[in-house]
Amino acid sequence: MNLRRLKFFVTVAEELHFGRAAERLCMTQPPLSQAILALEEELSVTLFKRTKRNVALTPVGEHLLSHVSKLLQEVEALPALARQLARGEIGSLKLGFVTTADYNLLPELISLYGATYPEVKVTLKEMTSDLQVEALMQGEINAGLIIPLHQTLHASLSYQPLLHEPLVAAVPEEWVRAGRVEIVSGRLKIEDVAEEPLVLFPRRSAPAFHDIITTYFASHGIEPVIGQEAIQMQTIISLVSAGMGFALVPGSLRRLGRMGVRYVGLEGKPPVIETGLVWRKEDPSPTVLRLVEIARGLGEHAGDEDGGIGQGRGGGAPGLGLPEAAMVQARHDLNGQGHGHAGRID
Repeated sequence: MNLRRLKFFVTVAEELHFGRAAERLCMTQPPLSQAILALEEELSVTLFKRTKRNVALTPVGEHLLSHVSKLLQEVEALPALARQLARGEIGSLKLGFVTTADYNLLPELISLYGATYPEVKVTLKEMTSDLQVEALMQGEINAGLIIPLHQTLHASLSYQPLLHEPLVAAVPEEWVRAGRVEIVSGRLKIEDVAEEPLVLFPRRSAPAFHDIITTYFASHGIEPVIGQEAIQMQTIISLVSAGMGFALVPGSLRRLGRMGVRYVGLEGKPPVIETGLVWRKEDPSPTVLRLVEIARGLGEHAGDEDGGIGQGRGGGAPGLGLPEAAMVQARHDLNGQGHGHAGRID
């Protein structure tokens, strides 16, 4: 289809006069008339009723005019659209994330990204870290927030650490009231709960997180007593609130308010969990590059805030850029997107 002829058609339809249309197009009338005839022949329809006195659109021409006008507008918009796509201002982005990111990095990252690039459609998918890596390799997602695995990532992937977060103890409030656990200056010695049941993710579901916790116990010469296993963070906290045991969880889980649960910092040097962004090195999508830029800035901002990337003060939740109220609202907005919660952490 010759776009030049379509432009001629619209101009003649607007003027309903070949002479005036030719003047607007800076051409003479004969080639304009020939172009319209060629278009009618190409379409096998008559677009104009021609008499010696006037020119009028046929019913077919009237209906076709709106479609052609819209098509030409879209064609004219293509250069700007291409530039927006190249800058990552429009398009789509599929982002995986681990459960704990829902309480620290994810709300702010998506809030900032959405505010900067509101025309990009973001699809969120909650996945364990190993499944995210697999999905990246297969092109099913563009990037992911993961807890890095022990093994080295594939050479085709890039990784940016964003958050180093201390673990805290989540203990039943009843244990505290009954003196079953002793909290001194807001801290808990891990040796004081060595014989208490531990609620933990099974290693098959969260190997990195599981090993961080068991290694911490081993460094204190303790063999943890596994009381319950659960693959959902919300379930773990619910089991703690029911007095089924205690758990070690990221400090940001303080935001998961639950009656009957006390979050307590660990005495000494607590174990630290790292969360970062992973993506394919050769991903051609500009939306991914923009996400990486925002994520890096987020990590740097968190570092400026707390003296270490995402390191919470006093063993509490990590200090990120958004105020608490904004974090809650951002997380509410995320939940409204229906991304679901499989609940596994790694």
